[in-house]
Amino acid sequence: MTGTSGYVVVTAVILAGILLVTAGMTARRLMAPRAATPAKLTTYESGVDPVGVGWAQSQIRYVGFAFLYVVFAVDAVYLFPWALVVRHPDLGLRSLVEIGVFIAILVVGLVHAARRGLLRWD
Repeated sequence: MTGTSGYVVVTAVILAGILLVTAGMTARRLMAPRAATPAKLTTYESGVDPVGVGWAQSQIRYVGFAFLYVVFAVDAVYLFPWALVVRHPDLGLRSLVEIGVFIAILVVGLVHAARRGLLRWD
């Protein structure tokens, strides 16, 4: 591959992406119904009718649950496939070191969660 052919490919992919998005948005605009009724113009939030003011305070305690989910989800996403291919002869000490670093980062996250009290069953 020459120096400029890579740029041509990247440019073609970007242009194809722009073309597909534009075609999809144009098709939606042409085919979608446009009957604006009062029910369609009201605010809609997850199946709940809007009541009161448009501002509400959210609970910050849910951030801890999101943090734990990310730690455990990332753990599963990377550890299961690694466990399936760990016996491959080309993977050796390098793979073991990489997964050790990965697990160390997860342990740091779990220690942080434990220090904040997120792992208690109160």
